[in-house]
Amino acid sequence: MLVGVSRGVSHRPPGQIELFHRDMPYVDAAWETKVSLFDRPNDRLLRSIPNPGENQSADVTLRMHCPWDFSASSSTETWVFAATEWGIITSTVLQAIGVRSIAQTPVNSEVKIITPSAWSKAGLIRSGVEGDRIAVVPLGVDPHIYYPVSGDRRQLLRESFGWSNYFIFLNIGGQTDRKGIRPLLKAFAAVVDKYPDARLVLKGSELLYPSRDEIAEACRVVLNDAERARVLPRLIYTGSQLSFAQIAEIYQAADVYVSAYLAEGFNLPVLEAVACGLPVICTEGGPTDDFTRSDFALRIESKLTAVVIEGETLFMLAPEWEHLTDLMQRAIEQPGIAARARVADPGFVADNFSWGRSVDRLLEVMGGDKRSEEKSIFEPIIL
Repeated sequence: MLVGVSRGVSHRPPGQIELFHRDMPYVDAAWETKVSLFDRPNDRLLRSIPNPGENQSADVTLRMHCPWDFSASSSTETWVFAATEWGIITSTVLQAIGVRSIAQTPVNSEVKIITPSAWSKAGLIRSGVEGDRIAVVPLGVDPHIYYPVSGDRRQLLRESFGWSNYFIFLNIGGQTDRKGIRPLLKAFAAVVDKYPDARLVLKGSELLYPSRDEIAEACRVVLNDAERARVLPRLIYTGSQLSFAQIAEIYQAADVYVSAYLAEGFNLPVLEAVACGLPVICTEGGPTDDFTRSDFALRIESKLTAVVIEGETLFMLAPEWEHLTDLMQRAIEQPGIAARARVADPGFVADNFSWGRSVDRLLEVMGGDKRSEEKSIFEPIIL
């Protein structure tokens, strides 16, 4: 999408915002949404944001679409949302932009970048973007959608899903290699050897990724015959497109959220799970370090690894599946982990990572608020 923001104009009260929005086509022109992600009031509210006029002027233009467009706008400031997963801007992304290097764009002279994590900022800097051209603005959640439910409500949800008698590990995402499906399956195979009542719920998105095929291939590659015999009857999968409220119910009914990712720009499902009061098990050293804490998160030991793929050096985190196995078993054996998370999670998210907080930070950055010049808690690690 392309967003124009008009602010601080003389005939408006100081700080008042006027917002215009124009949708940009998705990179795959054939894709279209089948389900409204929002409830009706929010859906109507979003649809009511006006399109910019033919000669509409704005103080700030924010672009959020692929491929990234770093050309200058008619606004005083131009910002582009950009995230790196693999520790660099990949050649595929550069080809889509139409350049061989990010230095061939106006990003270091005219346009600035908003990125969601310190890990992503480090990747942009490694690729040639000047650090002072980048602002970290984390993503957020809506605490009115993602929140812990009462014990009775949770039990009803579990019954409706057929989960009443099981310990549920949950993962939501594209189920591609970089999102950690292989170490997750390997660890789960070891867990169910000891705890056969455990189940692994995987929510993919068949509209965007061939998740079912990715899971099948991962099972074939990383599991032996005995492991597949244990794992396959205990996998629960859906690739349906669901609304935010439906996704929240899946979090609310699960026991633990697990993300053994290799490369992510932010990993929003981990934050959503935290908001719903779930303990999370996630890879150490990546973007989730920005928004997880020891009182509700167990971090998987990982090794930063440089890999060469088709002549290009990428950076990924290699989570130790043996340590992941230990953490998953600990989550089953120590119910106090879930109890602590249920208390610690929601307040932490509401205070620090709601969408309201994200918007406040965004406006500080784009509006030149002095608070945005203070040292951020999100600092990149340059590798």
